Amino acid sequence: MKFLIVLVAAIALLSCASARTITGRITNGNKASVGQFPYQVGLSLKLSALSSSWCGGSLIGNSWVLTAAHCTESAQSVTVYLGATVRTSAEVKQTVDSSNIIIHSGWNRSTLRNDISLIKINSVAYSSLIKAVSLPSVASSYSTYAGDNAIASGWGRTSDSSNSVATDLQWARLQVITNTVCAATYGTSIVVSSNICVSTPGGTSTCQGDSGGPLVLESNSQQIGLTSFGAAAGCEKGYPVAFTRVTSYLDWIKQNTGISY
Repeated sequence: MKFLIVLVAAIALLSCASARTITGRITNGNKASVGQFPYQVGLSLKLSALSSSWCGGSLIGNSWVLTAAHCTESAQSVTVYLGATVRTSAEVKQTVDSSNIIIHSGWNRSTLRNDISLIKINSVAYSSLIKAVSLPSVASSYSTYAGDNAIASGWGRTSDSSNSVATDLQWARLQVITNTVCAATYGTSIVVSSNICVSTPGGTSTCQGDSGGPLVLESNSQQIGLTSFGAAAGCEKGYPVAFTRVTSYLDWIKQNTGISY
């Protein structure tokens, strides 16, 4: 049986959200310490005069934030929170309009393909609380990472019963699974080579509000994914969670930002 998918984006802060509305937080995770994830970015997205939403992202360079296309596709503007552990208490806060957002030209909400976007910000100085995450090196082939442990972080919902995003940054250690195992839940038309999935034992998972946030390999701190979608049945139900696979987009990132390793 294939499960209904929900984009693991931000909970609408000022309007009601349906089952397929952009919504997300780490369930059954751990509270982050100050400076533990200096690459973590919070995004408050203005969707209209009466509504906004929350997503995560990662700082990949002094002037660039990486996040999900489904977070930014309807944004009129976005306020970027850098160096925060308490969600709204940032070391640096910038607001940019939609002209500073680059959404992958192949993004398709129906198939969830190419769920990736970039946000251009004013250059920020690195500190103990604000640092770019490393990306994998450009190469001809990559590991699937199946069996590896990775760290997801964000301010999304901390339980299925929660109605709002978290105040304190949360994180969880999750194990990467094969796309074949992931496709047994969502289908091969949804889980493709440009996705990477993790298991969620014990209800430990990303959730609504974590969308766009980083999945970082525990062994070398390189970002290998960004939160994309999960099962509409709930974040604590034990179904896999899918991310956009960063290694599939390194050339696209380089072309738009000049950043490569």
